[in-house]
Amino acid sequence: MPADDLPLAVYQRGDRSTSLHGSWYRGETCNFIPSKADLAEPDPIGRFIMPGWIPAAPFVGRKMLITAFGSCFAQHVSNYLAARGYNIAGHGLDLNAHIIRFGEGMVNTFAIRQQFEWAFGEREFPDYLWIGPNKEVASVDPAIREETLRIFNGTEVFIITLGLSEIWYDKATGEAFWRAIPQAIFDPEKHGFRVSTVPENLENLRTIHRLIRQARPTAPIIVTLSPIPLMATFRPVSCLTANSVSKAVLRVAIDEFVRSADDKRLHYFPSYEIVGEIYGNARDDDNRHVKMEVVHSVMQTFERYYCIP
Repeated sequence: MPADDLPLAVYQRGDRSTSLHGSWYRGETCNFIPSKADLAEPDPIGRFIMPGWIPAAPFVGRKMLITAFGSCFAQHVSNYLAARGYNIAGHGLDLNAHIIRFGEGMVNTFAIRQQFEWAFGEREFPDYLWIGPNKEVASVDPAIREETLRIFNGTEVFIITLGLSEIWYDKATGEAFWRAIPQAIFDPEKHGFRVSTVPENLENLRTIHRLIRQARPTAPIIVTLSPIPLMATFRPVSCLTANSVSKAVLRVAIDEFVRSADDKRLHYFPSYEIVGEIYGNARDDDNRHVKMEVVHSVMQTFERYYCIP
C-alpha cells in the first residue's frame, strides 16, 4: 500500500486526539511530549514525568537509615524526610563526618567518589583538597574516616544528588576540589578549572556504585540531578548557557549509568525534570533556589512513589 494511502493513527489523551500519519513506524514504545493542555490536567508529574522511573513498589521505610548527600538540593531531601519521621543519617546528631557536615557541598561526582574511596580505604587524599563552605579545610582525620565508614556500612538507602560538571582541580594530581578555590590560597600554577566529561562522570558513578555494592549489596541507590543551576560559571560564556551544558553532561552520564547497570535496586528520581518541565516559575527571585512550594511538590512525589505508606 502506498504510504499516502495508509490510514491515520489517532493518538488519544483524555478528550483530545491527534491524528498522525500511519506511514511512520513508531516502535513498541512511543511516548509523545505532552501539550500545555495535557500539563494543565490533574497529576501531570505522575502522568508525564514519572513513567519509566517508578519502582515496582515503594521501598523506603521510616526506620531505615537513609544517607543523602551531594549537591545543595540534598539538604532539601534530608530536611523533608526528617520532618516526616524518616531516619536520616546525622539528623539531629553531632556527627563529624564530612558527608554530614558538608554533604550538601559535594556538588560534583569526583567529590562524592572521593568520600567513598576514602571511607573504604581504597585511596588516600591530601589534606588541602577538601574545603568547606566557610573556606575551612576539611580534615582527613582517621577518626572522621572511621565515622564515615560506619555511616556507609549502616546505610539502608543511599540518595545521591549531583549538582554540576564544572570542576576546579589540582594541576599536580588532577584531583578535583569540592568547590571553587578560596582567593587567599589561589595559585594559577597549582589550581586549574575545566568542564568534566560524560565519560569521566560515568566512571565516577560506576565506581561509587561498585563501592556501595561491595559493602551494601542490597541497599537501594537513588540518583537524582539537582534542579538548582550554577551560581556562576568560570567559562568565558554566559552562565545560562554554561549551566545548560553542566546539567546536560550529568544527565547523560546518569542515564547511561542507570541504563547500563544490571541492578534493579538502582533508581533515577527525576527531580530535575519535575522542576524544569512542570513549573513555569519554579525559582525564587535570585533565579537559583527552588521555591519551597515546588520543593514540597517534588518531595511529595518522591514520597508517593518511593516511601512505604
